[in-house]
Amino acid sequence: MRVAVSGSSGMVGSALLPFLTAGGHSTVRLVRSKRETDGDAVLWDPDAGEVDLAGLAGVDAVVHLAGESIAGGRWTEAKKRRIRESRTKGTRLLAEGLAKLAKPPRVMVCASAIGYYGDRGDEVLTEASASGQDFLSDVAREWEAACEPARAAGVRVVNLRFGVILSPRGGALAKMLTPFKMCVGGRIGSGRQWWSWVALDDVVGAIHFALTRDDLDGPVNVTAPNPVRNEEFTGILGRVLGRPTVFPMPAFAARLALGEMADALLLCSQRVEPRRLTEARFPFRHTELEDALRHVLGR
Repeated sequence: MRVAVSGSSGMVGSALLPFLTAGGHSTVRLVRSKRETDGDAVLWDPDAGEVDLAGLAGVDAVVHLAGESIAGGRWTEAKKRRIRESRTKGTRLLAEGLAKLAKPPRVMVCASAIGYYGDRGDEVLTEASASGQDFLSDVAREWEAACEPARAAGVRVVNLRFGVILSPRGGALAKMLTPFKMCVGGRIGSGRQWWSWVALDDVVGAIHFALTRDDLDGPVNVTAPNPVRNEEFTGILGRVLGRPTVFPMPAFAARLALGEMADALLLCSQRVEPRRLTEARFPFRHTELEDALRHVLGR
């Protein structure tokens, strides 16, 4: 296939591109700077509402990963606005552009997140579960709805709701490594909150799976089949690193340091089941947390 990819320089995109090309596919990067445009890149500017549709003509599939990082700094009102708009405006621009093509691609795989569900305690969450009512839930609902113009044009749209992606290159795990290696890591808050994790290898595999499976559309949870509570997660991480985990971070300290982001990302409980991937017999490479951590950390 010829696959267009936005967010190609991010944690997921930089792993996806070599995976696709090694599998015989060709890729087209969606980039924001003219300095980056070359034979395999096309220009787009979500802020200006511009996308080079001629460059997208003839693509078979689109993987849309671009969006402002939700973990990069405290959530000021300006930051929250960038988080929301980078997802909704960019996705809508791309979906509307694809709908205008004489021959739209067969499939659009768009990133989303399990933040869709909000803080749900011990409730088991599947793709059929209702959305939450907090900021990230609102963003995820609008993000997924922004794909509608492509769906209306006959494009198969898959919304991949990613869990906590395990990679030392970014995300929650990368931020945890330094304190844990310095022996000052431990559970966060009560430690009872569920963390639904997924190895980066399985994220890339799930994207490819969604591109090639015509029976998949709509929301798909991308999490490992065995979520764990935060206390277990931090204990296993300490064991893998060979470090003690005796310095818990109280909830009030997390909120003092991170504000609203602490409740949304660290203290929130989401026990997510990847039901549609499991039913479709997706071959997870890492179903147990310790195996996944040892793999991604080379331990």
